[in-house]
Amino acid sequence: MPVSKDLKGIIRHVAEIIIEELKLEDVTADTFSAEMDLIDELGIDSMDLATIALVLQDEYKIVIDEDDYPKLKTVRLIAEYIEGKLSAEG
Repeated sequence: MPVSKDLKGIIRHVAEIIIEELKLEDVTADTFSAEMDLIDELGIDSMDLATIALVLQDEYKIVIDEDDYPKLKTVRLIAEYIEGKLSAEG
């Protein structure tokens, strides 16, 4: 499946990856809030975040610096980060 490069598409794709990796039930990419704090509201830990970051790196062919992990608190922030990386490389 081609990976979307616009912010809305990235947000949706990031939500789908989080839902799949964390095996979330009763939630879809359409109902997943892009503003939800992944750590405080969803309860993901550093290992979950590292796993998600690895999947995103593979999907988008980018490098996510471990020092940037603390900044990646919401789906929107992750998507904006990815969009910035893509435009810097593009």
